[in-house]
Amino acid sequence: MVYYFTSNVISSPYTIYMGKDKYENEDLIKYGWPEDVWFHVDKLSSAHVYLRLYKGQAIDSIPKEVLIDCAQLVKANSIQGCKMNNINVVYTPWSNLKKTGDMDVGQIGFHRQKDVKVITVEKKINEILNRLEKTKDERFPDLAAEKESRNREEQNERKAQIQEMKRREKEEMKKRKETEELRCYSSLMKSENMSSNQDCGYDSDDFM
Repeated sequence: MVYYFTSNVISSPYTIYMGKDKYENEDLIKYGWPEDVWFHVDKLSSAHVYLRLYKGQAIDSIPKEVLIDCAQLVKANSIQGCKMNNINVVYTPWSNLKKTGDMDVGQIGFHRQKDVKVITVEKKINEILNRLEKTKDERFPDLAAEKESRNREEQNERKAQIQEMKRREKEEMKKRKETEELRCYSSLMKSENMSSNQDCGYDSDDFM
């Protein structure tokens, strides 16, 4: 089971989700999307919370209010963290998550430590958690199928972009060729490059 929440604290809503337990979290790690950002309480056990960004959005552009929503949700779903103040929550792009065969279920590492960011949560804010709880939706998604569908969509977009690039290149070549032909024609039509019957030593009487 996967729990979905909507962060509607700003005009553009964001989807936040997390697995019911560490086994669902394993699937979320495996089938995450490039737009996903992973959140976890630093150095403590907690839920693995994911924020889905808009396509092309950078992690540094996440609105502060949305970051706070995610951090509050992570803190509230940490057995130890929920009882503590001033805890750190780490977050990083899904692509930076590292999972190797010798790791326990739910354990995760990073490819690049420098891409891991930190936000400090001073205390639990019930107002935020109650707002998120009202949007909670429990689902049993086919994560593998969703990832495959997303990959197909991305491949089709890339193909369309390549086709459009080739079309533009072909159109540009055609324009360059037409411009070159027009330049050559204009050059031939200049008066100094044109000849007349007189230039050739003939006049109309020669044909009589």
